[in-house]
Amino acid sequence: MSDQLNLPANGLGAAAPPPAHSSYAQRNDAYWKRNLAVCVFGSFTTLVSLSMLLPFLPLYVEQLGVRSPAAVVQWSGVAFGATFFGTAITAPIWGRLANRYGRKPMLVRAAIGMAVVMSLIGVARNVTDLVTLRLLAGLIGGYASASIVMIGTQAPRERAGWALGVLSIGALSGNLIGPLVGGFLPGWVGIRGTFFVGGAMIAVAAVATMLLVREDFDHAADTKRRLAASGSSSTKANRVVIPALLVTAMMVLLANMSIEPIITVYIGQLGVPHAHLARTAGIVMAASAFGSMLTASRLGALADRIGGWNVIIGCLAATALVMLPQAFVTHWWQLAVLRGLMGMTIAGLLPSIAKLVRHSVDESHSGTTLGYLQSAQFTGQVVGPLIGGQIGAHIGLQPVFFVTAFLLLVCAAMNLWVRSRHSHGV
Repeated sequence: MSDQLNLPANGLGAAAPPPAHSSYAQRNDAYWKRNLAVCVFGSFTTLVSLSMLLPFLPLYVEQLGVRSPAAVVQWSGVAFGATFFGTAITAPIWGRLANRYGRKPMLVRAAIGMAVVMSLIGVARNVTDLVTLRLLAGLIGGYASASIVMIGTQAPRERAGWALGVLSIGALSGNLIGPLVGGFLPGWVGIRGTFFVGGAMIAVAAVATMLLVREDFDHAADTKRRLAASGSSSTKANRVVIPALLVTAMMVLLANMSIEPIITVYIGQLGVPHAHLARTAGIVMAASAFGSMLTASRLGALADRIGGWNVIIGCLAATALVMLPQAFVTHWWQLAVLRGLMGMTIAGLLPSIAKLVRHSVDESHSGTTLGYLQSAQFTGQVVGPLIGGQIGAHIGLQPVFFVTAFLLLVCAAMNLWVRSRHSHGV
């Protein structure tokens, strides 16, 4: 198949080196497929390590001295969200540094930093240490974000959608497998030992990144290209296009996460026994990630063929339509099926958005812009549960689905307008 990860016969690439004035993508054309394979593995391991604490996080909070059930829930939520908050803050900074010093150093920095911090969580003395270290993991980590910056700028423009779709499979599968691993690993090595296992997994990704990832980075050449592109006629259009893409990226995670605070209560109202609530909620939440894994690379490749805007608008509208019947289900398995379908429709959004960012800005600015894109996504991951929780608490559970579907349709209309006024057919 044309989309297989065919690697150069040697580590340096068989083709002759491109001329000095070549773009960053041209200089790294021999490396991007192998780098993609390493980044998929690294994204998978880091996100397994970050998400595997979900099943036992409240138990660890209790171990650290929190006794009140309400306080356990509160501190668990703060500790879980701290990592996303930290990543939202620093992703643009790391993207800018990637433009200045190269993409590979950012991958190595993220992997080493996360390996150290994850291990330190295993020796936390109290809940304050836990929250601080989770925040630090977000501030200095972000391997998956750094991977998007590397692959989004190295892959050829005509293959960027497929490459980013494949990359997203690593992150999605990590988020899917992580809670499953966290369900049984503490029984073997203890809760604290689980964090050391997670740190070791990320350390393996760090070694693989240092040894296998290749990059031809020339800051001087890229700076000249950036200065030459500073007067581009597309700058004015990008003042509309880029904010629209950032808002859309935020909406993707907002839509996917808005149900998180209410899902257990909602499933309980569907007649699931209390003893089975946690397990059933886990299945329903995993259904979305599983659906996305099935279609992410296919929809990314579709964006390469018919254009990113078309895929974004279609996926937003389809996700909104699948969101509505979730408010009327009568059995938990119906909700799981619909969440799986929603995962399939939503999977094309992030690869298509990143592809359009790649097309809309000069490559010397792409690292910074893709960093802002990651920040927008993690902002949605923080804001989504807040909105869902507030609507569920003060209005009702079903309106969460109605409001989210409405926001998705508004976002689709916004992208349709931007495509008609400011796009160039990509």
